[in-house]
Amino acid sequence: MADEKHISKVAESQLSTSDDDGQEITWTEEQEKALVRRIDWLVMPLLILGFFALQLDRGNIGNAMTDFFLRDVGITQFQFNIGQQLLSAGIVILEIPSNIILYRLGPRLWIGCQILAWGLVATFQAFQKGLGPYLATRLLLGLCEAGFIPAGLYTITRWYKTEELSKRFSVFFLGNLFAGACSGLIAYGILHMRGICGLAGWQWLFLLEGIFTILVGFIFLALFPDSSLNPVSLLGVRFFTPEESQILWQRVIRDDPSKLQPHKNVQWSEVKATLTNWRLLPHFLCTVMGMAGAWALGSYAPTLVVQFGFDRLKSNAMMSIGAWIVIVTNLLWGYLADKFGKRGPLVFLGVLFLWCFMLANRLLITSTDRHLRFGMLTMSIAFQACWHATNGSWMALNAKTAGERSITMAIFVTGANVAGIVGGQIFQAKDAPVYRTGWTTILCLTSGSLLMSIIANLQYFALNKIEKREGNEKYKQ
Repeated sequence: MADEKHISKVAESQLSTSDDDGQEITWTEEQEKALVRRIDWLVMPLLILGFFALQLDRGNIGNAMTDFFLRDVGITQFQFNIGQQLLSAGIVILEIPSNIILYRLGPRLWIGCQILAWGLVATFQAFQKGLGPYLATRLLLGLCEAGFIPAGLYTITRWYKTEELSKRFSVFFLGNLFAGACSGLIAYGILHMRGICGLAGWQWLFLLEGIFTILVGFIFLALFPDSSLNPVSLLGVRFFTPEESQILWQRVIRDDPSKLQPHKNVQWSEVKATLTNWRLLPHFLCTVMGMAGAWALGSYAPTLVVQFGFDRLKSNAMMSIGAWIVIVTNLLWGYLADKFGKRGPLVFLGVLFLWCFMLANRLLITSTDRHLRFGMLTMSIAFQACWHATNGSWMALNAKTAGERSITMAIFVTGANVAGIVGGQIFQAKDAPVYRTGWTTILCLTSGSLLMSIIANLQYFALNKIEKREGNEKYKQ
């Protein structure tokens, strides 16, 4: 990171494209494509692996619910919901500070240490007993996880050009989505271990998946490159030659000079500018209201399937169907966003599909057709987050500086975790088994998200119309 900071201070000379010998740095399209493919196989897999581990540790408690978790720990459903809210609150508290630290330390050290920290908490939560330890572990897990997702997104913006960004944001979220798709299948097998060594199935689930996360943390620390200008791992392996490093950095800066990082730390002016940027508000509210239902379903979907009349343990595997479908829709949305250079319309379309399926779930709450109800629940999961990564790339591309982009990504993910606080209390025990109030709340929130996606599109359309009068188009749509 030090080399990058030094070069950023002489940005104009860098952009004149000279290497150490004073020769102009040029490259062919084929060379650039080859380098991008190498980034795709080096940077992206490690970030995806970290996201996979995070979602396993964050979401496996929903699977634990089907293995008498509440009874064994000694808590009520209401207390369980409070714990879920505390996890999201912990993330919200440290989201922006975490990205400020990332900016200073770099992704290799900061992200790697984060993975190790929450991996340890996730492992030892297998031995919690009682309300106090349960609440403490959920809060601590959230605090340790805070900042990983925006850190990953910001790191991606340092390696990729504008036209490549939405696809890579969507690919990054594959870690989350693969975990969602695999967690039910993994849980189905691990939960059958109840009784081995005197441990419950959910205890084995936390133990094994937590240990996996710790291993991922060590792998990340050992292999992730420091930066595009210093692509060296902690083990001393250099992944690109000095000339290739220059190409990697200059191609991104030529494409978007706002990605220059001229200071060692995020400037207070950048923090203030981002926090007072009213254009981010529709994005933020769209995320909060649109993702609240996703958080609720993440914790309760297997339980809902049981209440439809399906087997207790098989419900975990059944819910993986929608999670596999959302992988396809997520990648499709990212591909189309980069292909057409339009992100706003795709965010609106994704939320519109989600609204339709949430409406269907609300209308079917008294239906006795369990297969139809399962089908609509599956489709809600399939479209619950396909637009989310595209919304994030939309926000990132409209940031003015590297520091603002870092804080913007923190705000983006903060919105998703505020959604977790909201979604944590949507399904109440007194509302079971139909959850009339719960589904009505989700539908109202999704309607609000749909409205915010429309407002976000309209604001950039209006702003660019004003800008065009002066001969330019300032904002990405």
